[in-house]
Amino acid sequence: MSKNFALTGASGYIAPRHLKAIKETGNQLVAAVDPHDSVGVLDGYFQNVRFFTEFERFDRHVERLRRQSTDKAVHYVSICSPNYLHDAHARFALRVGAHAVCEKPLVLNPWNIDALEELQQESDRRIYTVLQLRVHPSIVALREKLRAQPADKKHEVRLTYITSRGPWYLVSWKGQPERSGGLATNIGIHFFDMLMWLFGDVQYNNVHVATATRVGGFIELQNARVQWFLSIERDDLPPEAVECSMPTYRSITIDGEEIEFSGGFTDLHTIVYQDILAGRGFGLEDARPSIVLAHSIRGAQPIGVTSDSHPFMR
Repeated sequence: MSKNFALTGASGYIAPRHLKAIKETGNQLVAAVDPHDSVGVLDGYFQNVRFFTEFERFDRHVERLRRQSTDKAVHYVSICSPNYLHDAHARFALRVGAHAVCEKPLVLNPWNIDALEELQQESDRRIYTVLQLRVHPSIVALREKLRAQPADKKHEVRLTYITSRGPWYLVSWKGQPERSGGLATNIGIHFFDMLMWLFGDVQYNNVHVATATRVGGFIELQNARVQWFLSIERDDLPPEAVECSMPTYRSITIDGEEIEFSGGFTDLHTIVYQDILAGRGFGLEDARPSIVLAHSIRGAQPIGVTSDSHPFMR
């Protein structure tokens, strides 16, 4: 049976992937909210979506639907709002009797997960998070390959992610650590989750460089030593990216071998939604390790460049 969805953050960058997933899984978007009214994207997926620029009116409308009938009630709330609002919007979903489907990061701080866990236990609804790299076919195949290797093997891993952004980034909520969690949380958390999913728990973590536009360091996982570097500075793009006029450079190497997973990203949200609707999906505890790591990176004192630093920082 078709389910009713509501969505927060309708004008944001990631919202179209959720709209596409809701549509492709045969469900309906009945309400959306965003303080910005540039949301013509809604018409490309659904007709007659009730749209609000004030959360209070959106809240009232969803509550009214809940009281009318089970058929009209919102069954899922897709959360695409700025990071610092995810916690509150997940609470809203449970309060109106809906499951939450939350974009990364689920929350900014580890203790927020504890509070949501209590609320989830008090309800018969769940809070799901989007960890789409865990369903990427190439990453799934890589995990199976790694699990077949000796349990004590340590791999040498290098993560590089440079996604050039203009001055607007630091002016927006994304450039405010108290709202976005900083670069490690906002643009790095999917990769940290993926690396821990592949190589196990964190044993050691040092931050070498941390500014508003660059952050990098060294993490030792159960089965990997990881040099990592994240940046929004165009000047950090390697020559091969500049020559091809590519604004983004993403690379992960394992023991010197490049892992190719650039393709297929646009369909991953639909797979995540299919899993959630089938009663599976990733929940609070799945999200916890990467949130703990990102939070520790945010609070760490950089020690400067060392022999373990990513080459881009040397």
